[in-house]
Amino acid sequence: MAEFPASNSKQRLQRFARMPGGQTATALVTCARLGWSARYIGSFGDDELGKLSRDSLIGEGVDVSAARTVAGATNQFAVVLVDARTGQRTVLWDRHPDLTMTAEDVPRDAVTSGRFLMVDCQETAAATQAARLAREAGVPTVIDVEKVRPGITDLLQYIDAIIAAEDFPTALTGYEDPGRAIEAMAREFGAHLACVTLGHEGSLAWCGGRLIRTPAFQVDCVDSTGAGDVFRGAFVAACLRTPEGDIEDVLAYANAAAALNCRALGARAGIPRPSEVAQLLTAQSQM
Repeated sequence: MAEFPASNSKQRLQRFARMPGGQTATALVTCARLGWSARYIGSFGDDELGKLSRDSLIGEGVDVSAARTVAGATNQFAVVLVDARTGQRTVLWDRHPDLTMTAEDVPRDAVTSGRFLMVDCQETAAATQAARLAREAGVPTVIDVEKVRPGITDLLQYIDAIIAAEDFPTALTGYEDPGRAIEAMAREFGAHLACVTLGHEGSLAWCGGRLIRTPAFQVDCVDSTGAGDVFRGAFVAACLRTPEGDIEDVLAYANAAAALNCRALGARAGIPRPSEVAQLLTAQSQM
C-alpha cells in the first residue's frame, strides 16, 4: 500500500502476495537458513493454507514430523498491511480454536531432542509443559513473548532467555523504563537473559548484571514483518554458532539478521544466509 488507509476510504493495493509466516515457524526457518537443524511442533489446518504452511517448512528443511494436521480446522492466517513509505506493518489475524494444543498434546521426546527449545506465548499451557520438560532434560529454553496472557508467569519460570516484543516488559512489570522492566523480569523469573526488541532502535538486553544496548543495522526497509521472529531464530543460531562467545556478539548477529529480513516483502523472503550476516557485520565493524 502507498500509505496506511484512512478510515472510510478506498485505496488501490500496490502489490498483493500470499506468503507463509508465523512467529515460531519463521524463527525456525531462520535457524534452518543459518545452517542448523530445526523441528516444528504445532498444528496445521487441513485446508489449502495448512498445506501451504506445512510445505513451506518442509521446503526449508524444517522437520514437521512432530506436528499435527487437525481435521475440519482452517489454518491460522493473517492479512498484513504494509505501508510503503516506512515498511511498517499492521497485522489482522484469525485462528481456528481447534488448532489449540493442550499440555497433554506436547510430545516429550520431540521437545527434549534438540539443543535449544524455542516457544511462543500463543498457547501458554502447552508452552509451559514443553519448557518444563526441556528444563528437566537440561535443554536451554528461549521464548518469543509479546502479550500478557493467562498463565504467562507460570511459563516464564521455565525460560532461560526471555526475548520480548517492545510493549511486553512494561505491560508485565509496570515499569515504564525498558531497562528497569527487563531487569525486573530477569530477576523475578531467574532468566539468564531478558531482552526487548525495539525495531529501528535495535535491542536492549539484561544479562550478567548489566544492560546491553545493541544498535540496529541500517538497510533499505521494504517490510518489517517477521523481523522480531528472525531476531529470535538468529539469536538461537548465534548461540549454537559460538556457544562460548560474548553475548554482545550474539545480540549483534541477531540484530543483523533481523535487519536483513526487512529487505523484502513478507515474513521470510529476506531471511539471510550466514554469508550475508557475516558481510553486514563486517561492513558495520569497518564504519
